[in-house]
Amino acid sequence: MVIEKTKEAVKDIMSPFYRFFKIESSGGILLIIATAVALVWANTPFRDVYFHILEFPIAIGAGDFLLEKTLHHWINDGLMALFFFLVGLEIKREIMAGELSSFSKAILPIGAAVGGMIVPALIYIFLQGGTAAADGWGIPMATDIAFTIGILSLIGKRVPLALKVFLVAFAIVDDIGAVVVIALFYSQDIMWNLLFMSMGFIALLMIANMFHVRSLIWYVIIGHIIWFLFLKSGIHPTLAGVIVAFTIPANRKLRLEDFVGQIREQSNIFCKESCKDRMTLSNIQLESIDNLQQSISKVQSPLQSLEHLLHPFVTYVVMPVFALANAGVVLTTGNVSVFSGVSLSIAISLIAGKVIGISGFTWLMVKLKIGKLPSKVNMKMIFGAAMLGAVGFTMSLFISNLAFGDDALLNNAKIGILTGSFIAGVTGYLLLKKFTK
Repeated sequence: MVIEKTKEAVKDIMSPFYRFFKIESSGGILLIIATAVALVWANTPFRDVYFHILEFPIAIGAGDFLLEKTLHHWINDGLMALFFFLVGLEIKREIMAGELSSFSKAILPIGAAVGGMIVPALIYIFLQGGTAAADGWGIPMATDIAFTIGILSLIGKRVPLALKVFLVAFAIVDDIGAVVVIALFYSQDIMWNLLFMSMGFIALLMIANMFHVRSLIWYVIIGHIIWFLFLKSGIHPTLAGVIVAFTIPANRKLRLEDFVGQIREQSNIFCKESCKDRMTLSNIQLESIDNLQQSISKVQSPLQSLEHLLHPFVTYVVMPVFALANAGVVLTTGNVSVFSGVSLSIAISLIAGKVIGISGFTWLMVKLKIGKLPSKVNMKMIFGAAMLGAVGFTMSLFISNLAFGDDALLNNAKIGILTGSFIAGVTGYLLLKKFTK
């Protein structure tokens, strides 16, 4: 009896992670399809249609206020703000109640992520420092969790759950690093008056959080204003998504014990007259349903409700659309090559940097007894996971758009990202399949 209850408790605790893993794995497959479509489309006689669609202007506004951008910019500056907003929600949840909520849980993935960011950047600077492509040092620092989890899912249940959790926690810390790098090094000339104005609106959301304002409409409206001010101030607007996410309330209005009691009470009321299936419900039953819905809304924090709502949309729509818009590289032009300095530097920095940084820092921390390996995980598995960490894709493509204004550099950077990510993904899959026998 005790064993069964323990199993049920563990299942309840891990079910959100399983849902996350399932969504991310299928999302990774969709990303691969979108990338393949973009590459094929950009190298067919219909390539002009592809680029014409991306450059199609779209204007939003009325009267004197008009915001006009190309479809490509709306995707990268607007739609991707939702991606960064979701990243912010995930980071806040992990810090408050997840794998980053305590020192003992967080220290190993934090160390792995720091190594996985510093070493690739240093290798790239060594290879490209002082050249026209020097600004691309942030590109190989990123890890794409959707692709990584998608590859892990192909191996199946042989992969220890602790390794999956370690990889997700590492990727969350990696996202934090990428956000900081974008904010500090890849923003344009800053208009401080607009930035200070946006700080005022951020303060409003923080005050609303302090006074337990749970209406998401308030956060959505103010969040859009902050996004617009970031866009005009020179700070990349997607960062507004992360900042606004940190102001979303994470506390529930109803304790779990009270929730269970209210559910039982309303269930008894609902069936007080009769539980036989009828065409219509009584007024008492309708009122009971309303009370149940109120209890359900109170037991969920706004943060988790938003995360649950946005996760499928971001995974199945935002990220594939971003891949479709950014992975299209014309391979037949003379200025694009897998063997160009930029392409090779990014591929080498991704693969060598991530493997050395992640596995090296993890090994060092274990040897110094700063952290310990997760249950049923050995250093061979960490090495395989480090290779999967070299799959940069989404965030790497995003940073490459910020780093390079020159089309030749940008296209070669994309080739380097795709090549390095492909090699890392295949190699990581083969290594983990071997090491998890």
